[in-house]
Amino acid sequence: MDIIKAIEELRNQKARLDEVIARLEALTLKRSGQEVTYPVKGRRGRKYMDPQEREVVSQRMKEYWAKRRKAASKATAKAAAAGH
Repeated sequence: MDIIKAIEELRNQKARLDEVIARLEALTLKRSGQEVTYPVKGRRGRKYMDPQEREVVSQRMKEYWAKRRKAASKATAKAAAAGH
């Protein structure tokens, strides 16, 4: 279990170092007169679609599933014809 303890200690050190680095970067940017900004994490989850995009996707999927149903009905018709 010494390895697990060592990993935990390293993670704690890393967290402290990340905090110190962020503070030093903020000080450096303040002194240079630049605005202090932090990277914004990307948005998680699904992409937002406005109504027009949603309608385009809806029509595309309707066409897709219509083709699938048509192909499936042809396959079952062939199978029925071959079976009789």
